[in-house]
Amino acid sequence: MKRTDRIDRVELMRTFVRIVEAGSLSAAAVQMSTTQATISRRLQSLETLLGVRLILRTTHAMKLTDDGERCYQHARRVIDSWLALEDDVGHAEDEPVGVLRVRAPHAFGQEQLLEPLTRFLLRYPRLNVEWMLNDRSADFLSDNIDCAIRVGTEIDPATVSVLLAEVPRCIVASPELLARHAPVHHAEDLSALPWVALNTFYREHIELFNDVTLPPQRIAIAPRLSTDSLYVARKSALTGLGVAVISSWTVEEDIREGRLVHLLPDWQPAALPVHLVYPWSRYYPARLRRFLEMMRDVMPEIAGMRRPEQQK
Repeated sequence: MKRTDRIDRVELMRTFVRIVEAGSLSAAAVQMSTTQATISRRLQSLETLLGVRLILRTTHAMKLTDDGERCYQHARRVIDSWLALEDDVGHAEDEPVGVLRVRAPHAFGQEQLLEPLTRFLLRYPRLNVEWMLNDRSADFLSDNIDCAIRVGTEIDPATVSVLLAEVPRCIVASPELLARHAPVHHAEDLSALPWVALNTFYREHIELFNDVTLPPQRIAIAPRLSTDSLYVARKSALTGLGVAVISSWTVEEDIREGRLVHLLPDWQPAALPVHLVYPWSRYYPARLRRFLEMMRDVMPEIAGMRRPEQQK
């Protein structure tokens, strides 16, 4: 058998796995940067090579045959072993190569993480990173990404989730807004104020915690504006539109220079956990392992972050 035949067979299995995980031939073609006709030919070649039907297709659906299910399980193991072989023989264990596709929240991706990411790329010149900023939950298969940085507590149990750090938050309002309303002395006074809701984390109420032994308080709020953007929430608070709960690192300078007031420092929202999330696999390439190591090291040291409580 020729060497090219072996390479072709691995590519056929990679294509088959991508078809199954993407859910359709057209989606697999987009993710592999090729045409649907090419994907279809590769599937037919694999079925001819194995002498079995792997996928049953109709106009609206695609279903694996029993042979297809067995082939998928075997193909996944073969591909993982092949990647491990490439790393081992190619001496890439200490120097990751290829493309790492990462999704990060807009605020972190533009501000906090750009400097460590740059250092990471300068350290590994054979590595490329696709740095995609999006605050939505990651769909690893359809979005064709390797890992995602997630802020918040909602984590898919089917994925691997590594806790990196926590983001402290605070309640802020502009002096102009506070001048138009009754003074805020107690947590329940917040309900009387207009709000800007960061709807990824709170919508119609907030929970506040005291460092002493008092139980948490649940405060109902009525948002004038609801947004999924941390930057929009901060700028709206600065204009006096409403009170907002904001990641502390984004408003430290505003508070210091008097543009925003830190309300009720003794009553604060819970810090948000920051995770690196990626799909489970039998083998992880060096580029993902090295990125995880870097994130574990730098994230707790980034300005405005702190080490998770359970790791202290």
